[in-house]
Amino acid sequence: MAEEERWIDLHTHSTASDGSDTPSELAEKMRAAGLAAGALTDHDTVSGLEDFLRAAKGAELLGIPGVELSTRLGGKEIHVVGLFIDPASEALNRFLRERRGERMRRNTEMIRKLRENGYEITEEELYEEAGGESAGRPHMARILLAKGYFSEMREVFSRCLGRNAPCYVPRESVMPDEAVRIIRASGGLAIWAHPILSAPTRTAMRRVLRGLVPAGLDGLETKYPLYGEKDRKAALDMVKEFGLLESGGSDYHGRNQPGIELGRNLEIPYGELEKMEKKLDRI
Repeated sequence: MAEEERWIDLHTHSTASDGSDTPSELAEKMRAAGLAAGALTDHDTVSGLEDFLRAAKGAELLGIPGVELSTRLGGKEIHVVGLFIDPASEALNRFLRERRGERMRRNTEMIRKLRENGYEITEEELYEEAGGESAGRPHMARILLAKGYFSEMREVFSRCLGRNAPCYVPRESVMPDEAVRIIRASGGLAIWAHPILSAPTRTAMRRVLRGLVPAGLDGLETKYPLYGEKDRKAALDMVKEFGLLESGGSDYHGRNQPGIELGRNLEIPYGELEKMEKKLDRI
């Protein structure tokens, strides 16, 4: 395979959080998509990594252990992806247990609100639907769709589960610099995921980066399915200004996020992965 044709995808999800493919299915789909490497970055859990890495090896795909952590800063949600993490890291797993505990408390409150608003749903149904450790709004939405309350996912979120909707409950705040430090403590690289979604201008991105770079941020996503050309240029400018690594990915969730395919169309070259590996060697 020619160097320029070796594509990678460093942001994907499985049934261990809110994706529709099992970790092993995801690895096989990455191989079928012609990817040379891929990262599994489930929300607040590393439980799918063992199966993913085993399947990736069998598929002759470079599998990268990852995770995605949700944080808040100034009222905005900021996601930090960890790549090349150690799934057995004590500091990381303690942090993840705390986050899942908070997620469970949030789920309980959201289900209470749903029932008050006339939607019949139970916590037992939620965790059965989720299957993995990381249950949340996408799983609630699938239950509501299956019961016929709504006809499509967008309607569930706009009328019920989205921000400012009647059944929404905000997350407890974790600062992004804390997530960066936890990822670095686990031996990984910390990447600001889809920065344009939470900081849509260069000024806003600079404001966040001035706090995260001193905390150890390694890079940001310069390629993402929802970026326009101006968004990509802005992200690239920040990479150059702050001396960061480039990353990117599809944020693939399978059937749970229709229209998003695994990373070949993003054309993220294997060379970006090699730059990351070189930085890891220096840490």
